[in-house]
Amino acid sequence: MAGGNSTGVTEFILLGLTDCLKIQISLFIVFLLIYSITVAGNLGMIVLIKVDSRLHSPMYYFLSSLSFVDFCYSSAVIPKTLTTFLTGRKEISFIGCAAQLYVCGACAISECYLLAVMAYDRYVAICNPLLYTTTMTKSICAQLVIGSYTMGTVSMSVIIVSVFSLPFCSSNVINHFVCDIPPLLSLSCTDTRSNEIILFAIAGFADLSTILAVLISYSFITSAILQIRSVEGKSKAFSTCASHLMAVTIFYGTLSFVYLRPSSSYSLNTDKVTTVFYTMIIPMLNPLIYSLRNKEVKDAFITDFQRTFSFKLQSYICETLQNKKFC
Repeated sequence: MAGGNSTGVTEFILLGLTDCLKIQISLFIVFLLIYSITVAGNLGMIVLIKVDSRLHSPMYYFLSSLSFVDFCYSSAVIPKTLTTFLTGRKEISFIGCAAQLYVCGACAISECYLLAVMAYDRYVAICNPLLYTTTMTKSICAQLVIGSYTMGTVSMSVIIVSVFSLPFCSSNVINHFVCDIPPLLSLSCTDTRSNEIILFAIAGFADLSTILAVLISYSFITSAILQIRSVEGKSKAFSTCASHLMAVTIFYGTLSFVYLRPSSSYSLNTDKVTTVFYTMIIPMLNPLIYSLRNKEVKDAFITDFQRTFSFKLQSYICETLQNKKFC
């Protein structure tokens, strides 16, 4: 504690998930594996979409933007958690806590808008295919992505100012493994109802407005699919939306459970598990969902992998035989 600080706190103590050493070792291994898959999956998706011309379409441009958000999301949480398991140091500076919360919140809100944008993209592709190329131009797509990022950063800036302007004078111990809004509000020694209203308004607007956009888009998509006569045509149309619907359901479900509840119903121990899910599991699952259920992504990956493997094999043979004429 520092008496000169208006908040009364210069650093926070993150209690983490457990104090049991054996469980910490197990969680370290699991979280390290999750983070490795997340980094490989999301960065691999970005690179694959960038280098393969078959994936140069609006749908995959939005998917690469989503992968970037998921990578930043998990990177704001998991490395700090892994470091805590290794060193046992649970302290996080006041600035570090604010930065972690800002990145997580901005990524979460940006992902809400990106998922809505992706739903609109599927609506145009299925309901107005002839106008798709003229509607979803490169400039429009870029504006939609920048708009999503802007909504995330601006919204979270308001929340950060609201939360960290509170006086944390009673304690600096956070009953969580990450700096999150509910446990931070519980540390304040003043009335936080106005701050909760701000949080609920911003999170509620982002959540409900984007959910509404998704529902409207998919109501038109469903109507269009039902009008397709062939079973094959219906199956193909639905397959382009199935991955997105799965990602939307998982993401919005967990996020709404944490932030769109009254403070009286908060259970910090329950929210720890939920936070693990939406900060670690979802960023890992998204690239897997979109790649395993998408034939174009799988074909592009296999083709690029075979091309890279063949090139490396030929280079190895050339180097081994040292036969310039053969090479």
